[in-house]
Amino acid sequence: MIDLRNIETFFWAAALGSLRAASEKLGTTQPAVSQRIASLEAALGVRLFERDARGVTLTAKGREILSHAERMMQVRRDMLRAAQDQNVMSGMVRIGVAETIVQTWLSALIEEVHSAYPALVLEIEVDSTHVLRSHLISRQIDLAFLMGPVLQERVENLPLCTYPLAWVASPALNLGSGPLTLDQVASRPIITYPSNSSPYRVVREMLLRAGVKTPRMYGSASLSMAVRMALDGIGTAVIAPVFLDKELASGELQLLEVKGDPLPDLSFTATWIDGPDSHAPRLIATLAQEVAARAENRNGSTSK
Repeated sequence: MIDLRNIETFFWAAALGSLRAASEKLGTTQPAVSQRIASLEAALGVRLFERDARGVTLTAKGREILSHAERMMQVRRDMLRAAQDQNVMSGMVRIGVAETIVQTWLSALIEEVHSAYPALVLEIEVDSTHVLRSHLISRQIDLAFLMGPVLQERVENLPLCTYPLAWVASPALNLGSGPLTLDQVASRPIITYPSNSSPYRVVREMLLRAGVKTPRMYGSASLSMAVRMALDGIGTAVIAPVFLDKELASGELQLLEVKGDPLPDLSFTATWIDGPDSHAPRLIATLAQEVAARAENRNGSTSK
């Protein structure tokens, strides 16, 4: 008889590419994982993994069996969901979040999730899109709110919100009124998102095309740090001003009109890997889309 626990262990060892990672995911020991896989191999009469010093890789038969294992796990989860009220959904969901989302509507989403699913625990990681994408693919997180989409097999993307970028600076820089040239704004360092981000690359390429040979750019994954540097007059910033209402209203920061190529919008998605454990991430992603839409509507009505 085939034990469903052994099938689940096989699935996670294959998905994570490591017996150690599978043991951490399942909350058991690596020897226990090895034993379950050996039991499944004995029950099926086939070898599922090749083992070497670097870890485990699926055999040809293992790859064939994997899709069946996933379907069996999905059927079990569907049966459990059919027997339970969704409001009693419990467990932990690891969410990776870009800081723009943290600064706008993440708190509202957490309240919504707690109200709808009080037994569900959220673990929040805040980082750059580059890091979040890597952590999602390696299954270190279950759901990511990032500059997306992520176009890979089995990865699901749900659009969340779009925010325009803008040139922002402290009036203390005395850059003057009227349209500024790229040479003028590049006389000071330019503060923006990390060097592996799309905004950083776009701004750098724009400056190079304008003849700024060695642009001084400070990339930061921390938006609060970027805003602090702009407030302190270290340089001009290229960020989404959606969360700068207070600083702009008080005059601590001002929007700049810069003669150059249009800045791209930042488009965010809720992104997760489709699979047997993707039900909770999908529900939270749907809630996030609703919360983001309400936040965008409020921002739109406030700005009119």
